[in-house]
Amino acid sequence: LTKDHPMSVPLPRLPRALGLAARPLPLPPLHLVLGRLTRRLAGAHPTLLRRLGDHAARRFLLDPTDLPWVLLLHPGPATMTAHPRARPPAHDARIAGPLSAFLAMMHGAEDGDALFFSRDLTVEGDTAAVLALRNAMDDAELDLTEELAALAGPLASPLRRMLAGAERATGLHLHRAELGDLP
Repeated sequence: LTKDHPMSVPLPRLPRALGLAARPLPLPPLHLVLGRLTRRLAGAHPTLLRRLGDHAARRFLLDPTDLPWVLLLHPGPATMTAHPRARPPAHDARIAGPLSAFLAMMHGAEDGDALFFSRDLTVEGDTAAVLALRNAMDDAELDLTEELAALAGPLASPLRRMLAGAERATGLHLHRAELGDLP
């Protein structure tokens, strides 16, 4: 269910070609980008860690099922790393589902509870930690496009345009949803 909308709207799916194109990407450069992004989020949104409380020490395995790798988020030291799907790292909680569900929840376009109840996202392990993470993300009102633009320096404007085009082409939520943006 979308926020303020009673009818469920199907989530867009990552085009299969993009998922396949991600397969050959080397993990070390991805680690650098993920690490910078995670440190940026922790620095720009200090309430994220405060809101997580004791759960900030947990390791969250984010499993976008339409990508070739999984992501390990460790909020306490503000790290995120990518790992081959066949060899997931040790973790306290796992959240799995299509990338579109993660992005929709992150940007407030879909309610996290609705995504879990509809099984668009599934949770294993420490569910209290997952709930704390979801609540912290809701409170922070994250915007992936703006966070990436902040890291891009002089390339921020072209990056925003590129991400807006990708959002239009795929239907994926790549920026924070405003009430007027919701279907």
